Amino acid sequence: MNIKTFKVEEWMNEHEKTAIFNIADTCVNTLSLDELFSLTNTNKYEFFEKISEKKLGYGYIQGSPDYKKGICKLYKDLKPENVISTNGAAGANYLAFYSLVNPGDRVISIIPTYQQLYSIPESFNADVQYLRLKPENNFLPDLDELKRLITKNTKLICLNNPNNPTGALIPDDILKEIIKIADGIHILCDEVYRGLNPDCEYQTSITDIYNKGISICSMSKIFSLAGLRLGWIASKDKDVIKKCLKHREYNIISCGVLDEIFAAYALEHAEQIINRNIQIIKENLNILDNWVKEQKQYSYIKPKSGTTALIFYDFSMPSDEFCEKLQKEKGVFVTPGFCFEMENCFRIGYAGEKTEFINGLKKLEEFANELKMQESLL
Repeated sequence: MNIKTFKVEEWMNEHEKTAIFNIADTCVNTLSLDELFSLTNTNKYEFFEKISEKKLGYGYIQGSPDYKKGICKLYKDLKPENVISTNGAAGANYLAFYSLVNPGDRVISIIPTYQQLYSIPESFNADVQYLRLKPENNFLPDLDELKRLITKNTKLICLNNPNNPTGALIPDDILKEIIKIADGIHILCDEVYRGLNPDCEYQTSITDIYNKGISICSMSKIFSLAGLRLGWIASKDKDVIKKCLKHREYNIISCGVLDEIFAAYALEHAEQIINRNIQIIKENLNILDNWVKEQKQYSYIKPKSGTTALIFYDFSMPSDEFCEKLQKEKGVFVTPGFCFEMENCFRIGYAGEKTEFINGLKKLEEFANELKMQESLL
């Protein structure tokens, strides 16, 4: 099996450790256990005393009951048997494609998005077609184009809502139109940023309104606990769950016992964590928005949700060269647009530590001013 280089992950691995100002991170400012216990008013000594009795054998094969119960509260009318525990959303996406897609099947994926959604089915020799999101349409899907891409061999439509890297959010009316167009075709929706909305509205999941919907999510972005490496597949389609469990047995026995204990605990206190994270993204997005408005060389479509934005620059320089030069000269780490099949832009993460974010933006502005001056001397 041949698969394309995972551009965004390769870039992150190569550059994040040498950054002075990391404004590429896509997680909301990561929680330590001490911060988690403080946020939830928990006596950590009592907590650890209790879990230290836990034997570290295999956990529940399909996910612990407490973990799955917590996940179900994030959806409407979802039952534990509709949920499969996975190694992060990355593991969930891979498992879904591995279980459902055969060579020759048509898979329609939006782009730009997380590369898994198109490169994995391509590696399985699926007929992958791109539904390109465009700035002039606020990075929302073109429904007429979607209709043209659907054939009798279409197996799967892949969405990412909220979108990474643009921060676009598909509203319910468009989501329902997509469901009508799908007309029985499975829709896989990567929803790892679901719930991180500055207007505090917890948006609809594809599984809440479509019986052929497949929701992919994790503890990483929404709950600031990427180190747990836990995610899940949620679907009310019993056949999807059955196929995923069948294929899962070949590569996952169970997820980590302690990971699922911490995840279940965080989900029990989901409201406190989500409220904390919404306040962070609201404040930092306001900082970003005011900054962009003052810039002459940078522009963007303001994100509606999530933790990322796609920033366009007014220089004739490939995005990888731009970002390499930026980090070398200013210590600022961002992700180039080429990682998302786009150019003259980069992805920024605006949900990290506020002071580092502000300082990173200042350096971005310095960099643009210096590039502009260099151009004027040519």
